[in-house]
Amino acid sequence: MGDWNGQMSTETESVVARLKSCGLFQTKGLIGGKWTDAYDGRTIEVNNPASGDVIASVACMGERETKDAISSAYEAFRHWSMLTAAERSGRLRNWYNLLMAHKEELGQLITLEQGKPLKEAIGEVTYGATFIEFFAEEAKRVYGDIIPATLPDRRLFVLKQPIGVVGAVTPWNFPLAMITRKVGPALACGCTVVIKPSELTPLTALAAAELAIQSGIPPGVLNVVMGDAPAIGTCLMESPQVRKITFTGSTAVGKKLMAGAAETVKKVSLELGGNAPCIIFDDADLEVALKGSLATKFRNTGQTCVCANRILVQEGIYEKFTNAFSKAVQNLKVGNGFDEGVVLGPLINEAAIQKVESFVQDAISKGAKTLLGGKRHSLGMNFYEPTVIGDVKNEMLIARQEVFGPVAPVIRFKTEEEAIQIANDTNAGLAAYIFTNSIKRSWRVSEALEYGIVGVNEGLVSTEVAPFGGFKQSGLGREGSKYGLDEYLEIKYVCMGNMG
Repeated sequence: MGDWNGQMSTETESVVARLKSCGLFQTKGLIGGKWTDAYDGRTIEVNNPASGDVIASVACMGERETKDAISSAYEAFRHWSMLTAAERSGRLRNWYNLLMAHKEELGQLITLEQGKPLKEAIGEVTYGATFIEFFAEEAKRVYGDIIPATLPDRRLFVLKQPIGVVGAVTPWNFPLAMITRKVGPALACGCTVVIKPSELTPLTALAAAELAIQSGIPPGVLNVVMGDAPAIGTCLMESPQVRKITFTGSTAVGKKLMAGAAETVKKVSLELGGNAPCIIFDDADLEVALKGSLATKFRNTGQTCVCANRILVQEGIYEKFTNAFSKAVQNLKVGNGFDEGVVLGPLINEAAIQKVESFVQDAISKGAKTLLGGKRHSLGMNFYEPTVIGDVKNEMLIARQEVFGPVAPVIRFKTEEEAIQIANDTNAGLAAYIFTNSIKRSWRVSEALEYGIVGVNEGLVSTEVAPFGGFKQSGLGREGSKYGLDEYLEIKYVCMGNMG
């Protein structure tokens, strides 16, 4: 264990040195195009979740810095929104090219501060960059309308215009993609942005911002502040100059932001927690179901809002599936994301491990059975064994709330109706998955599920070209696709009289 930790430290040092040499290792905030320390000089440490190493100390900002970031975004808005769509598109295209040119370095940075395996981290960079590419293209397609007039001397026009300054609050589980998915459409429409990345993973956001500067996005159009989350959040909520809040994170924080936005009547889009059911019917192709449920459950060590949180298996296939599933999970290699062949990294921190432990304990105490794993990993630190729990009931904590870890709770069901009832019995409604070979059933169940995203015989559903978002308490609005632009636009109706 000691050797492993020591070896990790040298690894950390060499990766950091490489990132510094190409100018992508920033530790200050970005306000009005200038890299800025916290005004009182305070810093916070960023840790590597696999080893506990301190990677960097970054500026710990608060209200004063956020106010200045908002002011700079507000001033930059006039110029940026007046550029032609083609000009904005060109800058975004440059940014996309730079993100792709540096995908290896950005991937290493994600693995360092977030822990996901390097291959998966580089995959996130490619995925994240596609939002910038897609919205560079969509920037030129913000179309208005002409409405046939009710009187001969009138002309009625509909224009779509950028809403203004956007506050973007992003989580630690996808330190790049959750930013690009918001900033891409905002900038494409002509908005300017103040980003607050997670305090746990700010380095990726700062590296992406450095590349945005290099791509010719003007000063003040994109600002980054991090540190005192409540102070920054409150400042974004209370400022009348911020016209829109976009947030990805927990439902509890989303509700607070929604309440805070009421004071200045801001537009809000929220992508909140999920409780994704993954329903495996008797008539499913076992290989397809195994591959899909493994992918959706254990991606990013179970730390995504669209991860399967409950695996519902029909009784006819229950034993066969759980045995095969447990065997497959047993073969998943756990470790430091820089090591060869690792598919599961650490959880983000000790609090995450404790939450997983408490959920597993609750399930076992109520009669569930551990089929595999069920405890902290021998690697120590923030590692948890990939776990499968059988005989789970929908009343258990692990079926009611997101576990956000590598634990797969399996629930047995009899009929299609029962599966739909169990699946919908939650306040969440982000993603759901079904595995069946019946075309009729796939239509019936897809339509009956109260979820914003449904994967049929497929576990990995996220793509920049499709709308991402949830029903019920999983949020408001959609990200990605042509629908993702609407979140950053106001509709203006112009009535011209005396045209006869």
